[in-house]
Amino acid sequence: MTAVPTRAQTWRLASARLLAKMIGELAFEDLLRPEPFADGEWLLRLADAEYSFQAVRGAFGDWTVLPDSIRHRVTGVLGDRLGMPAWDPARFLLDAASTIGVAPETAANYLAELTATLTADVALAENDVEVAALAELGHAELEGHLVGHPWLIANKGRVGFSADDQARYAPEARRRLSLPWLAVHRGLAEFRATPDLSEHAVREHELGEETRTAFAGVLRERGVNPDAYVWLPVHPWQLDHVVRTLWAPELAADRIIELGTAPDPYLPTQAIRTMSNAERSERFQVKLPLRILNTAVWRGIPPHCTSAAPTVTQWLRGLWDGDAELAETGAILLGEVASVTIEHPLLSTLDGAPYTWLETLGCIWRESVDPALRPGERAVPLAAVLHVDATGRGLVSEYIARSGLDAQGWTAALFAALLRPLLLVLYRYGITVNPHGENVLVILDESGRPTRVAVKDLIDDVNVSVEPVPERGPEPDSHHRVLPRKPWHVLRQYLVDALLVGVFRPLARLLREQHGLAEERFWGRVRGEIEAFRDQHPELDARMVQGSLLGPTFARYPLNGDRLVQTGYAELSYRHAIAPHGELPNPLHDVAAVYPTEV
Repeated sequence: MTAVPTRAQTWRLASARLLAKMIGELAFEDLLRPEPFADGEWLLRLADAEYSFQAVRGAFGDWTVLPDSIRHRVTGVLGDRLGMPAWDPARFLLDAASTIGVAPETAANYLAELTATLTADVALAENDVEVAALAELGHAELEGHLVGHPWLIANKGRVGFSADDQARYAPEARRRLSLPWLAVHRGLAEFRATPDLSEHAVREHELGEETRTAFAGVLRERGVNPDAYVWLPVHPWQLDHVVRTLWAPELAADRIIELGTAPDPYLPTQAIRTMSNAERSERFQVKLPLRILNTAVWRGIPPHCTSAAPTVTQWLRGLWDGDAELAETGAILLGEVASVTIEHPLLSTLDGAPYTWLETLGCIWRESVDPALRPGERAVPLAAVLHVDATGRGLVSEYIARSGLDAQGWTAALFAALLRPLLLVLYRYGITVNPHGENVLVILDESGRPTRVAVKDLIDDVNVSVEPVPERGPEPDSHHRVLPRKPWHVLRQYLVDALLVGVFRPLARLLREQHGLAEERFWGRVRGEIEAFRDQHPELDARMVQGSLLGPTFARYPLNGDRLVQTGYAELSYRHAIAPHGELPNPLHDVAAVYPTEV
């Protein structure tokens, strides 16, 4: 019988894994430069400390650091150098701060994010579920088992959440929550939707008749007309921490009225601010602002995004539904079909106000994938293919085993389902989404084989080419710009960072370790999909050259370094873009293409 690890043992194991990730990702971003050392080890010479470790190098020049191998090298009483086992990422942060160039105030804030991330990692480890059971789950339940962004180190920092908040609202808590609703006077709030939805239709879709009657009764008791107000849900944390304080004058004047809590239970996704209905899967996902800092930005929703979401959805849907080849892929566009925009009456007039104070109320309703699934299909987050349980077995290995395919056949199916629609949208229309692990759902058939994908999070992450593309026609924001315009080489970078680096890089590592799949074969199959697409679409050749995925290098965008060295914790008035830092080798450049027919 296997002994259950103590909390101290679990904490130490999670700490060692986070430290290994920290060293590997900081070296990958060229913020640390390990040197070859004795017996196949690597040495980090920091300003005030030395660390040694073993690592496996990946195709992007990245580092997989072995947690058990990390040693803090100290001088013993006899003057010799001793390698003491190291597992503390917070200690390492302070040891490395001056070498990296981390300001003391940034180091202090980041240390708090590290320990919050580590606490969440321990909670996940203590409630681990084996992948055989996870393979039975759909996307809403699976979200609470995933470990977060594979590239960002402090990926569960959630600055603003207390320990109680983490236990209530974090995905790994796996606790259902009900959403309070507000009525906001039309002098403050604006409802928008796609043409097939009215405001009352959204209310009827999201709220049962009894709840709608009760909410209308609250407003009539206040002596106001229910239709003089826009109704919307609010996250319970945001209601308590922001609405009842920042918006207190509007509450006192009945410009905002609390309606009560709707009965439907919701589960948070990895994005935290987006909720899935846990019992009525046909109802919309709802995206709600939270004034917390997590990963790269504060998690509000900009008013220009809420305002434009339905229009952008309708425009994209027109392109998507009108493309016969895109339809053949089976890919689903999950539209952001309705929204409420609310701007603070005073702060919105303040030039230079930090954006976090301008994004505190509003919501976006997004289509659920479940009504679009065929019998036997299951939708799972793309991030699920990176999950490993406490026994060390990957969820992707369970999917592969159930499918009856080998690792090569399964990844071939994944690449076909995922890359073909993304390449079509990018090169035919000059449009890119941000296809990271949270923004894409992989749809598996009843055997566990990938067959198609669903794409979401449109208004935050859609970019279009600076160069006009006749196929996409006029953009929906030609008067008031919402969609960022990017040159082709930057446009393709969203596929590079979100997908190739953010998902395929760790997936290649996992398949190498658990299935012996050579990275050359993995990346060769990715190149094969791209080459096959190019052969089938010679008319897009010029665009594929300008936004090539096959050149010798890609720009390196330091996601962790931006927080540690560039931005820190300043409350900016805008959502900044991360600046590139050096270049990455492209594993697709020299590898032999493995075409889709070659399994």
